[in-house]
Amino acid sequence: MVSGLVNLPEPGRRVVVRYLLPTGQATDALGELLSADDTTVVVDGKRGVERIAVADIVAAKEVPPPPAPRRARSSSE
Repeated sequence: MVSGLVNLPEPGRRVVVRYLLPTGQATDALGELLSADDTTVVVDGKRGVERIAVADIVAAKEVPPPPAPRRARSSSE
């Protein structure tokens, strides 16, 4: 789906995208894939909507849904 660099699933799936910051450090965007074209990948995650230039992407893949929330332990346990 994105210019040979990475093969992303259809929008609506959960993905992780590793990309380079202007400092050269790598960071990840984890969330729902909103769109992807030859120049930009858009991911909606906990940090909000992130627009990532394809040229900055190091790796990307579909990931499983997040685990179900854990129940809080009661004070008697």
